[in-house]
Amino acid sequence: MTDGIHLVFFPPTRNRADAITAGFRFGHIGTHTSRTIMLEELTVALASVPLESKAPAYAEAIIQENCLGKQTISTRRLTFQRLRELYALDPNIPIFRILRRAWDSDVDGRPLLALLCGLARDPLLLATADVVIGLPEGGEFQRTAMRAVLAEGVHDRLNESTLNKVVRNAASSWSQSGHLDGRTFKFRRTVRATPHTVAFALYLAHAANFPAKESLSSGWLRVLDCGVSSALELAMSAKRLGLIDFQMGGDVIDLKFARLDPAFSLASHAR
Repeated sequence: MTDGIHLVFFPPTRNRADAITAGFRFGHIGTHTSRTIMLEELTVALASVPLESKAPAYAEAIIQENCLGKQTISTRRLTFQRLRELYALDPNIPIFRILRRAWDSDVDGRPLLALLCGLARDPLLLATADVVIGLPEGGEFQRTAMRAVLAEGVHDRLNESTLNKVVRNAASSWSQSGHLDGRTFKFRRTVRATPHTVAFALYLAHAANFPAKESLSSGWLRVLDCGVSSALELAMSAKRLGLIDFQMGGDVIDLKFARLDPAFSLASHAR
């Protein structure tokens, strides 16, 4: 069982416009009805396409050049579609643009970068976060708890078979990110955040319309197993690396993202 944690990924008075502009996806159905976060496929795809490439290069690498080694053209197209649902694969979309730049600079942080992007773009995966993050270190993951949360969220939109598949896929995704360990029985493990993953999480919190100070305790940081103090330390490290502009003065926090994403188009100051 969890400790009753409830992660907050959007403030109560949320305005989804900035999040949608950033590349968030909303709704009751998501990619986890059929796939996981596909970390291995994403890693190969991004290694096959140069950093500054435009969106068509990703389709060409996956479908025409078959960089993922799929047997049929239909499988290649479907894999591309699922990866695009999760990650956009389009540098015109801010979430992917930031993910891609961070990906090449932070090899150790890649599983968490993929998870953060998946949470922003797949509502089904997002719905499972409380169940996993609420587990103590070493706590056993309970599939029934995740299924209950999903069933409550989607009501009757998914049948029993599909719900069970979402649970399996989501559990696999949380394993790929490092939060769960084990095969038949999975147990909670604490993940290690990096300055790049914290910078990305802060950007997602900003796009979700959290004020700068509140973003430090939002769900986006909590999925990195970051409390406020560790989030502050890593945010300062991100500043030293030139990823973000971050300043503190008393209770006032100023946070800007022009360094993280030079094409940053949302309001670049703390709200």
